[in-house]
Amino acid sequence: MSPTSPITYVLVHGAFSTAAGWGPVARGLALRGHRVVALDLPGHGLDARDTGMVGLSTADDIAAVTEVVRALDGPVVLVGHSRGGLTVTAVANAVPDLLAHVVYVSAWCCVAGGPSTYAAVAPSTLDAVAPRLLTADPAEVGELRVDLRAPDTLDEVQDALLADGTRTELLAMLATMDGREALVVDEALVTVDPARWGRVPRTYVRLADDRALMPALQDRFVADADAAGFPFRVVGLATSHLGVQLRPGPLVDVLTGLA
Repeated sequence: MSPTSPITYVLVHGAFSTAAGWGPVARGLALRGHRVVALDLPGHGLDARDTGMVGLSTADDIAAVTEVVRALDGPVVLVGHSRGGLTVTAVANAVPDLLAHVVYVSAWCCVAGGPSTYAAVAPSTLDAVAPRLLTADPAEVGELRVDLRAPDTLDEVQDALLADGTRTELLAMLATMDGREALVVDEALVTVDPARWGRVPRTYVRLADDRALMPALQDRFVADADAAGFPFRVVGLATSHLGVQLRPGPLVDVLTGLA
C-alpha cells in the first residue's frame, strides 16, 4: 500500500438502519474529494432478503465488511454508528492490518466484555417504548421486527433519536431505515481483542445530546478502553443520535481531519 494512496471511508450503519442513512455524510466527504463506501449490512436496504434477517448473525456482517475492505486499494478508515460499532470492532479484530483508523460515532465499543456487560450502564430512552415498537415476538419469528413510525410512539422515538430535529426530518430519516434486525449477536466476536484491535488508531465521536445511546454509556466505552491501555482520541459533538447524520458538517470535519 502506497502512503500516497487515497483514503477510503467505509461507513457502517447501526441497528434497523441502511446505507441510505449515511447519504449526507457520504456526500459531504465526496465533495471534499474523498472516496466513500456506505454499505448495507446483510439483510438490510438493497440487500434485503425474502427471509428477512432470519439466520443472519455477526459473522455475516464481518464477512460483508471485510470483503469490501479487502477490495479497496489504499488506507481504509472504518466508521461505525450506533450498533455498527459492534461490526467495526469485529472487523478490526479480524483484519487490523487493513485499517488505517477506526471511528466510533456514538457507537458500541465493548472492551471489558460483550454487549450484555454494558446493557444496564445507561438505559436508552427507547427502552421504555421498545415493547410497543415490536410487531412480532422475536422468539417466534427469529428476528427483531419493529414499527418505528407508529403514530402512538413517534413522540418517544423523536425524543430518543432526533430531539434536535423536526418531525418532518425524523420521518425522512425513518424512511431510510428497516423494520427488521438480526437477533443474534456473537458476543465473543464483538468484544475487543487487545492484541489485534489495539493496533489500530481509534477515535470516539461523543454525541452529547444522544438519548438513544446515552452519553454515560459512550463515556463508559471510552473509559474502559483507557483502562485497558488503548485510549481513544475523543471528539465531542452537540447533536442527537440521527442529527449527526442529518446535519453532517461537524462529523465530516472530524473525518476529513483524519486524512
